[in-house]
Amino acid sequence: MTLLPKDSSLTNIQHKENGGNQLFPVFLKLNNLHTVLIGGGNVGLEKLSAILNNSNEAKVTAISRDFLPEIHELAALHDGLTIVQKSFTDDDLNNAEVVIAATNDSDLNIYIRQAAHDRKLLINVADKPELCDFYLASIVQKGDLKLAISTNGKSPTIAKRLKEVLSDGLPDELDITLQQMSELRNTLNGDFTDKVKKLNSVTSVLVEPKLTINKNFIWLIWSTIIISIVVVVTALYLKEPGFKSFVTGIDPIFYYFLGAGFVFAMIDGAIGMSYGVTSTTFSLSMGIPPASASMGVHLSEIMSCGIAGWMHYRMGNINWKLFKLLVVPGIVGAVTGAYLLSSLEHYSQYTKPVVSLYTLILGIVILRKAFKIKRKKSADKVKRISLLGLGGGFIDAVGGGGWGSIVLSTLIAGGRSPRFSLGTVKLSRFFVAIMGSITFITMVSSDHWQAVAGLILGSALAAPIAARISNKISTKTIMVSVAIIVILVSLKSIIAFITKVF
Repeated sequence: MTLLPKDSSLTNIQHKENGGNQLFPVFLKLNNLHTVLIGGGNVGLEKLSAILNNSNEAKVTAISRDFLPEIHELAALHDGLTIVQKSFTDDDLNNAEVVIAATNDSDLNIYIRQAAHDRKLLINVADKPELCDFYLASIVQKGDLKLAISTNGKSPTIAKRLKEVLSDGLPDELDITLQQMSELRNTLNGDFTDKVKKLNSVTSVLVEPKLTINKNFIWLIWSTIIISIVVVVTALYLKEPGFKSFVTGIDPIFYYFLGAGFVFAMIDGAIGMSYGVTSTTFSLSMGIPPASASMGVHLSEIMSCGIAGWMHYRMGNINWKLFKLLVVPGIVGAVTGAYLLSSLEHYSQYTKPVVSLYTLILGIVILRKAFKIKRKKSADKVKRISLLGLGGGFIDAVGGGGWGSIVLSTLIAGGRSPRFSLGTVKLSRFFVAIMGSITFITMVSSDHWQAVAGLILGSALAAPIAARISNKISTKTIMVSVAIIVILVSLKSIIAFITKVF
């Protein structure tokens, strides 16, 4: 045996014993143990639900004089749960291996603890950390990955909040990674050393140092590019008559839509929605017919959503299962809506107020969501994703926008991760926009290509920046501002139509 000197790591361990969390984390196979739980009220239900949610086949005997109806429902669903309606006695622990006291009687809890210790059993006493031999941790689970959170009994509320944060932050795809790594490990041959080398080779990409660039250097590059473009354009404008005539021949509406497309794409990048509704509202206010306006929006979104989708893909923000459920129904809905709206292009004076009414409703929806951004629990997640994609694609094509406002907001409100929902909706929107645009181009003969070109270029310039700033700007402020603008412009268009008719 080697003795450690006084200044060794053993001394450091002894110093640490005076403070900090001294709990030793373990994961119990409760399916192989017999757990006795005393208590049939709300606390007992909470403890029992935690056990069965993590160990579905756990063998549990619940003892109490009275039980909540929910506990009887759990017993009907789990064969391993046995309910014994009686007062507790010492003999109830004779066959126990783990004990949980969850009564509202402090004296009874202390009595149960003593009976457990007499039999050398570990016990958890609800809401009494000083009486516990172990705690039930807050659990974060992604398939086979399970994380347990402990605050040393100091604050269960903090543990629950951390659980929510980690549940949102850890992608559901982690379980796929675990399964793939397990399959890879099973295919490896050779001795332990060879297996470790192969696993290290496969996973080395995860820890490779990333190239970091000073922010000031990035700003220098962008400034140089912009200044160079300005100098070249100015020189060509002053020296080349042909270039000057080309520039002066561009309709000023191109520049209006160039700026509008950039601003609307930046807003969309910040809150994940409203590009379509803002662009359509602006287009209608500039005299663009509904079908041409929707075509311009969809064409511009091919490039902007393609760039944004690629950026989100590179940042790992795509839920591929959700993507597959959205993209095909979204395309079907978009093509159908685009065909319907294009067929009514000759009646634009009548369809325009209808679309304005739609954008008014969307403005109100965005305003409501700005003041009610709380998410539902994961149990309330939206199940009919394909139907949501179909409806979102159709309404988006008919109204010139709404994919983000409808699809993204519904997913987030249903408890899905905002980051993964945003990235997935952006990428799927790219394919929806392509098919909707093809339909519009086939059906519509537009005289407003200057406006369309402005939207395309402006939104494309903003797309890489917008993807980077998502969730970094005050979402509520932007949503309120956008909603008010959309509502006012839509009302103006509707009032103008009513005044003209009557």
